[in-house]
Formats: sequence, C-alpha cells, structure tokens
Amino acid sequence: MDYNIASHLNLRASSSPDQIALISPKRCLTFSQLESYTNRCCEALYRIGIRKGMRTVVMLKPGRDFLAICFSLLQLGAVIVFLDPGMGRKNLEKCLKMAAPQAFIGVPLALFACRIFGWSSDSLRIRIAVDRPGWGAIQLKSFLPQIKKGTSPHETVIQPLDTAAIAFTSGSTGVPKGVVYSHKMFRAQYRQLRDEYEILAGEVDLATFPLFSLFDPALGVTTVFPKMDFSRPGHIYAPNIIEAIQKYRVTHVFGSPALLKRIVDHYQGTRLCLDSVKRVLTAGAPVSKKVLRDFGNFLHNGEIFTPYGATEALPVSSISASEVLCLEGSGGSAGVCVGRPFNGVKVSVLNISDEPIKVLESRLCVTVGEIGELVVSGPNVSTEYFGLSVANEQAKILLNGAGIGHRMGDLGYLDDKGRIWFCGRKSHRVVTPQGILFSVPTEGVFNQHPNVARTALVGVGIPPDQKPVLCVELKKTKVKKRKTIRAELLELADFTQSTRNIRCILFRKSFPVDVRHNSKILREKLAKWAETRI
Repeated sequence: MDYNIASHLNLRASSSPDQIALISPKRCLTFSQLESYTNRCCEALYRIGIRKGMRTVVMLKPGRDFLAICFSLLQLGAVIVFLDPGMGRKNLEKCLKMAAPQAFIGVPLALFACRIFGWSSDSLRIRIAVDRPGWGAIQLKSFLPQIKKGTSPHETVIQPLDTAAIAFTSGSTGVPKGVVYSHKMFRAQYRQLRDEYEILAGEVDLATFPLFSLFDPALGVTTVFPKMDFSRPGHIYAPNIIEAIQKYRVTHVFGSPALLKRIVDHYQGTRLCLDSVKRVLTAGAPVSKKVLRDFGNFLHNGEIFTPYGATEALPVSSISASEVLCLEGSGGSAGVCVGRPFNGVKVSVLNISDEPIKVLESRLCVTVGEIGELVVSGPNVSTEYFGLSVANEQAKILLNGAGIGHRMGDLGYLDDKGRIWFCGRKSHRVVTPQGILFSVPTEGVFNQHPNVARTALVGVGIPPDQKPVLCVELKKTKVKKRKTIRAELLELADFTQSTRNIRCILFRKSFPVDVRHNSKILREKLAKWAETRI
C-alpha cells in the first residue's frame, strides 16, 4: 500500500491527463502538465542535494510552484516544514530554531529575511530560489531538466510512519509548536475528508487555505487559487472570491468564519446565487448562526459544514449548518455543538487538570454532559511535537492497551447522542472565588445582544481569585450609546447563574485575532489590555 499522497498526482495524470488540475491568477495546468513540472522539480531538487529525511522549509505563494515543490519533497521523502509567515518575525525565528532545517525554499522576500536575520544559520546548508536568484540562493530553474512524459525520477521508498511534514501551530495560545505529520497521518486525513463529505473526482475546490490543496490531486479535484492575500482571509475583497466561484463553477469551498462573514456583509440583501457549490467547510473558530444562515441563503444546492479539529488532530468531528440551526442551545450558554467524531476517531473527556497525565484511565473521565478536557485518538492524530519533550508530556497521553492520544487543550462535553460540545480553551477558563467560567458558553449569553458583534471573556489576576472581565466588540451599525448597551449586557448577565458575577464590561473597537484564519480571538492579549483598563 502506497502511503505517500504525492503518488496520487501520477495516478491522476495517467487516468485523467487532460483534466484541469490547477487554476490560479497566473496560469492553468492539466494534471499531465502539473505532473510533468513536478517531476522536473523533483529531479532538480535531487540534483541540488535534497534527500530523504532532510527538513526543508517551504515559503512559497499558493500556486503551481507551491504544489509542485511540496509534491516533489514528498516524493523524495524529505520533511516539509510549514510555517505561517503571518505569525511574526519573533515566532518565525523561534520556530526555525526548533525545526533546525537543512534546506530553505522560498520567495525572494523570504530568502532575503533568511539571509539578513540569519535564520537557522547553524543548520541550513541549502537555500533555493524558485523564481529570481539572489541572497546566496540556488536558482531552481537552472537545474530543471527536460524529462520524458510519464517518468517520475527519484521516488523514494516511503514507510507509513516516516515523517512527511512538521506543521507549526499558529501560536494563538502561546509559542507555536511543530506538529509531526507522518505519511500515514496524511493518508488518513485525505480518506476521512473524502468519505465524510463524499467528495468526488472531477469536483472543483476553491483553496483559500493552501495546505488543504495538497489533498486535491489525491481526490481528483481541480484546485482554484483565488486572487487574495492568503495570510489575511478576514480582509479579502469579497467580489474576487465570488467571481472565482462563479467563473470556474466551484463545487467545494473551505473558508474561515471571518472570510464567510466578509462575503455575507458584502452581498447581504442581494440575490447572489452560488448554485454550483455543493459544500462549504468553515473552521478555525466558532462560527455564528447568523453567518451560517446568511451564507446558506446563497447556496441553493449546497450545505455548510463546520469541522472541528486542530493542527495536532484534524479532522475530529463535523456538523452541518442545517443541524446547528435546528439545534436548541448551540451558540448560547450550552456552548457550541461541533458534531459527531469522524470515522476512526475516538473522543474521551477528562477531568480538568493542568498537570501531565501519563495514562488515560477510566477513573479520570467525566460523565456524559459534564465539562472536561477533550482527548482524541485515531490514525489522523499526531503522536508528538518535534523536539519538545515538555510539550509532549503535557499534551500526549498513553491509551489503555496501545496507542497515543492527544489532549486538545479544549474544554467541552459529550451529549447523550454522542455529539461534542465545545466550551473554549482550557487556558481561557476564568477561575473566580465563586466558581469557574468557561469562555464560549459565557460569551454565548452576551452575543445574543443585537448591537454586539462578538464578546471575549478574560480573567484579570491569578486563579482562583481572578476577576472576570467581558470585552465587547460592537457592530459597526450600532445605534445605542455604550452606557445603554452596558446596562443591557449586565441585565443579560443576571439571567444566568454562572454569569451573575460579571460586572466589569470593556468596549474595544476590534479584537486581536490569529494569523491563520483571522477568526480566533487572542484572549491572552485582551487580558493584558483589560488589566490596564480596570
């Protein structure tokens, strides 16, 4: 059995050579053409010195080169290091130091930064420029050979547990960590997505999150890269996204909640019809019922799904917008329902603890309906962080029998129908003398206010004596004064036992958010800001 998902490109080029594989603002390629270019890149990288196991940073813009280079590295058995440039220079430097890459493939700006700031100077041996040469980098194009159609040079024997990639977390809850992806893990993810959402060969995917595009050739799906800044999905120009969907008859869309909201805000009240779209996946942060309902109005033949997961475990569960909108309580004080686990994924709920736990024992688990820490296991779950023994002790747990589970760092519970309800990050709970407040259920109480765009609960002080503070971001169309809104929010607090002790409310024009999806609120930064305001 071939566990290398890169091999699927060759299979697609053989079975459907003339099917369009890639569409971007600059070019359009068939599977045959993409395979030919990938094989040339693979040969060039081998000539330059890339070998199996070599950790290689890839910092390229989404498009032909990104796909071809990634598939080439997978064919060679090299380890791709994925970094999000939007995480900031300091975090980038920390990640590069942790990864200790031997090779770096990037755009000119990334290579310039690598040289000027001395990124990974102790470990880097090879720097490669795909486009223009410079900054001491080797130009890939000068090594590109002419290869006969159908050949695939220097394919390496891949074992299921060989490391395929190191994908760094966004760092939204601390220093980014390198998640180890095996080839077996990639294969499991692709099969789970295919089976759960019934994705068929010949479909067209709008790839607003580039890493997901690596699964498209395995699925036999055409990849469309729209005109956008992929590091700022919450700031897209909505007509560019809609134009791509309509022009190329897109059937599958992945978009963060912030991206969907931008489209809703721009087209609300219009007769926009996205009749080609069969499904929309949105993830990265909880998505409001309003966005699900409003965006769903554009889909005459499609459905929205909200898969839940993390870089360490993706996907974990999924739920359709239809079920969410009919489900009483989701998005309010009960938390957010994120659906049932994917096939092959097992979910347990542990008593809340900040201490390492070696073995998952039944006595540590809570009962149905009780909030605890979510623990997941399955073939798509990473078993380790790269070079971080302390983080592994904190997040990894031995299962009864065999295998390793991952402590999500998320709080939630299972209902009597086997569905997962998300209640926020463990690190975001606020521990007061009166009890514990969980971020998502608490915010759900206040988010129902018609003038509120969103809220964020933070704690000021040290547990168990924290003071709960509610940060509020108002809608741009607000008409009431802040004094009036504050009074109404305090009235809402009195209706729920757990929120009655929230008496401090702070307004802020906009919340800081994560760099990857522009949707996840950075509550740690808000807490520091709130401390200076109360």
